[in-house]
Amino acid sequence: MTKTLTLRVDDKTYGLWQRRARAENRSLSNYIETDLMAHIRECAFADKEEMTEILSDEPLRRVLRRGSRDARRRKGRFVD
Repeated sequence: MTKTLTLRVDDKTYGLWQRRARAENRSLSNYIETDLMAHIRECAFADKEEMTEILSDEPLRRVLRRGSRDARRRKGRFVD
């Protein structure tokens, strides 16, 4: 189910979004939603260079394995 969101932005940001949406022949709402989802996907996953760095960091890998094991065992708690 879709939700309506009220968002306050300055005139400069609004104008930029409006021009970009028109350039892509999309509604402003669709442009913002699509752009936001692309940003979330980009931030949610590590790119190849980041993953190489993570995998080469053995202390970090140990912490991640321990955290994953604890989560599987439901050890600890989630913080809101």
